[in-house]
Amino acid sequence: MSKLVTIYGGSGFVGRYIARRMAKEGWRVRVACRRPNEALFVKPYGAVGQVEPVFCNIRDDASVRAAMAGADAVVNCVGTFDKGGRNNFEAVQVEGAERIARIATEGGVAAMVHISAIGADAEAEADYSRTKADGEAAILATFPNALILRPSVIFGPEDGFFNRFAGMSRMGPILPLVGAETKFQPVYVDDVAQAAVLGILGKASGTFELGGPDAGTLRHFVEEMLGVIHRRRLVLNMPFWKARIMAALLDFGSILTGGLVTNKILTRDQVKSLKVDNTVAADAKGLADLGITATPISAVVPDYLWRFRPSGQYDAIKASARNLKHGG
Repeated sequence: MSKLVTIYGGSGFVGRYIARRMAKEGWRVRVACRRPNEALFVKPYGAVGQVEPVFCNIRDDASVRAAMAGADAVVNCVGTFDKGGRNNFEAVQVEGAERIARIATEGGVAAMVHISAIGADAEAEADYSRTKADGEAAILATFPNALILRPSVIFGPEDGFFNRFAGMSRMGPILPLVGAETKFQPVYVDDVAQAAVLGILGKASGTFELGGPDAGTLRHFVEEMLGVIHRRRLVLNMPFWKARIMAALLDFGSILTGGLVTNKILTRDQVKSLKVDNTVAADAKGLADLGITATPISAVVPDYLWRFRPSGQYDAIKASARNLKHGG
């Protein structure tokens, strides 16, 4: 265990999968996050002392440098959907990304991996997508050999995609969607982690767009999810003009409370993002170019969405009992 990787945001959804894979590779893993006491679950990923959560504030040079001390490779998984506050788009996705790359270069770190997003575009209407692009540019200016990964929406047991819509389906017979006809190409979280490992090991560099084998509209994926959880719901497309009004009211509510209540439902910037398809570009390098076979949704999603079924873990038993009754 002579090699060390520092993963900024390593206790998050994607970061924890990268940490687990790097522990299996025999590396020491330093998980840099804002609340290390809440990230103790990463410690069993490896042998005693192999995986350690440490405090880090990516808005501070000294904090980033301390977390990176002695590292052979770094990964930046930190992102935000918060337009305001101290940890806003510019502070996290541009300045924070640049800070990590700059300090990595100064420290002679051999490899860097950055998790960006499909749709990163310096000319984008949405601030989220624009700052993702600005962050990429800032990294490449100081660390030109970095591996930049642009995933579509990411799915897995802890995701905020299928889990979110499955949770919404329990609230009533109608499921309203913003951007129901916008296209997505969901990618499995461990496939993203596998790609990141190649960058850490120095086997890949450049920019790759990551999408799974299934591409379709948001409506299509929500209807598939409803089939998995055995619920019937009327899926309605909410017009963008209505979504803008709703998001503006929610954003205003957050401002009125001085940020005490964060808008985690729908922001104006998210409405702008939902207008643009979120799929791998035809000319982009992807998972196949990294030698990774993309995992289909059907192979993973039923294993963690069963809890949203009407009878949860007993749903299959009840269905079997009904079949026996009708058969009799």
